[in-house]
Amino acid sequence: MAGASGDVRDRVLTVPNALSALRLVLVPVFLYLLLVIHANAWAVGVLMFSGFSDWADGKIARMVANQSSRLGELLDPAVDRIYMVTVPVALAIYGAVPWWIVITLIGRDVVLASTLPVLRSRGLTALPVTYIGKAATFALMSGFPLILLGQWDALWSRVVLACGWAFLIWGMAMYLWSAVLYLIQVAMVVRQLPKAAKR
Repeated sequence: MAGASGDVRDRVLTVPNALSALRLVLVPVFLYLLLVIHANAWAVGVLMFSGFSDWADGKIARMVANQSSRLGELLDPAVDRIYMVTVPVALAIYGAVPWWIVITLIGRDVVLASTLPVLRSRGLTALPVTYIGKAATFALMSGFPLILLGQWDALWSRVVLACGWAFLIWGMAMYLWSAVLYLIQVAMVVRQLPKAAKR
């Protein structure tokens, strides 16, 4: 039975993996729509679909048998990170958000990435994704399309823009707090786990 379970965990062709791969393919599509042909409505649609599919692939992986996989555990957060860099940079180039937000978000990820050698020296590849981190990503990925949707010159657009900034500010607060919690976990790992023996 252990072997069969291992084969299931090694699966590549799953619905969550397909959704994550589709989200990855949509990154250059979003950049083309926003920055090249300025099709803002379509760009918003891509971001909204990506946010929904991010929620859906995690839900499917947890609730449907044989849909979780090792690949999915690596691919989903990797695609999240790509979106968390690409989308704010694109919106800053477009002029919808200030560059200090981009620098803050990317700086946070750079700091956390710098802890990976420490974790690997203790035999770990990464720490589990926290609920607050996932909630922060959801809030940010909800805020960005709303901010983009708020660029139209209409009353409804101003309301949407205000909602987008509310999501973005709340998401940034949670994103930074999740980084603090992650660094605390790293410090606990350093204190409690000895360095792994080199092979």
